[in-house]
Amino acid sequence: MINKKQKVSSQKGSSNNKENVKKDSSSISQVRKSSEYGRQLAEKQRVKEMYGMREAQFKVFFSRAKKSKSDTGSSLLVLLERRLDNVLFRLKFTKTRLQSRKIIVHGHVSLNGKRVYSPSIVVEVGDIITIMPKSLEKKGLTEEIFNKQFATGTKVPEWLELDKSKYEGRVLRLPARSDIQAAINENFIVELYSK
Repeated sequence: MINKKQKVSSQKGSSNNKENVKKDSSSISQVRKSSEYGRQLAEKQRVKEMYGMREAQFKVFFSRAKKSKSDTGSSLLVLLERRLDNVLFRLKFTKTRLQSRKIIVHGHVSLNGKRVYSPSIVVEVGDIITIMPKSLEKKGLTEEIFNKQFATGTKVPEWLELDKSKYEGRVLRLPARSDIQAAINENFIVELYSK
């Protein structure tokens, strides 16, 4: 014989099972594959984050790439690689692009002998990037950032040249798409902005 309490508790148990089934089926629908637009947007966001750019800056670089005579996607990546903050990072002066931006904004970098404060400057062939002499006197900057990075032994890309003793880098040639090692599908970005 079942009393009222047992009957109520068994009914509650069955409703909990229904709720569990509902939760399971809703979680399955949330794991859907992303749409084409979703993949394009995700790729753009990933590249923006990688280079540390805002949407407005990224659009400016995209419009410059679109005006070039070569492939828009490759041109975009080459322009992003040529940004001064990225070049400083590629020369192994800093650990991250964010650190490069901070060093440039604080006036520790010169481009062709002139102090610069803008990390978004696009370098050209023959440009010389150096650390300002007064900045080299700061032991924290020299020892903790530059020398520490130089000691890692990470290779500088072929399109750049580094003179560690002078804290100087030179742009030997423009980077090609093949110089960019990151797995980026630039066609997704082009398709996204073409809509």
